[in-house]
Amino acid sequence: MTKVVKKQALGRGLSALLKDPENNIQSVSDKNADKVVGNIIELEIESIEINPFQPRSNFNEEALQELATSIRELGVIQPITVRKLDFNKYQLISGERRLRASKIVGLTTVPAYIRIANDQESLEMALVENIQRHDLDPIEIALSYQRLIDEINLTQEQMSERVGKKRSTIANYLRLLKLDPIIQTGIRDGFISMGHGRAIINIEDHDAQSDIYHKIISRNLSVRETEALVKGYQDSLKPSAKKAAKGTSFKIDDEQKKTIASYFGAKVDVKMAGNGKGKITIPFHSEEDFNRIIKLIQG
Repeated sequence: MTKVVKKQALGRGLSALLKDPENNIQSVSDKNADKVVGNIIELEIESIEINPFQPRSNFNEEALQELATSIRELGVIQPITVRKLDFNKYQLISGERRLRASKIVGLTTVPAYIRIANDQESLEMALVENIQRHDLDPIEIALSYQRLIDEINLTQEQMSERVGKKRSTIANYLRLLKLDPIIQTGIRDGFISMGHGRAIINIEDHDAQSDIYHKIISRNLSVRETEALVKGYQDSLKPSAKKAAKGTSFKIDDEQKKTIASYFGAKVDVKMAGNGKGKITIPFHSEEDFNRIIKLIQG
């Protein structure tokens, strides 16, 4: 507890520095910036606005109340992070749950790290820091990755370096955004897991995705059972194997072959296939012989 009190006392001193109009720090090169940027400062909650780039959109109310209870008893252990906008005006970069819980408790100040950043840097910091939290749902993480691609122009390789995740892991999260929106909501609400979503995503048709999603819910299917269900659906789309050919309904004996050979006056080759079809090959030795066979065929 003594350690926390010391931090708060230091923070209050720096807070007074920030409230002095003569110390309106806007960049790291300004006077006294080194005393503020990167330090823990007690900021008035009313001077902090929510970051419009905040990737989180869902907050579990029960978990928020539990955090508020912890803050009421122990205080805010982990400072939030803000960026300075103007004189005594700040924007939240990360720590929205802590800020919300502090408001529930009725705190008027909260410990905060001060950073100076432009909008793009603020967005990247907010996204990267929030991705690394353990309480984001898979869809929130996927959306954060997508925003890093769309708005910061990061490649998956660059994101891998920023957030400390394998590129394949990032790709798996991004693929979740191809799911039907209803299924994405199901993952966010905890009805199915990311593993279920990764199995369903192998189906392109959204109607089929939804059908399997409802079966997972109604039958309480495991991820492995879902994978088997998806495989069964995919197998049903493959062209059915040709039916086994029926056996021949008749046979050609030697006498019949001799009759054909005798008629054409040549050693005729007769071959039968397993489906009752076949072919007759009539050899000829000259143009004259060929014309003779033609006359026989024409009758």
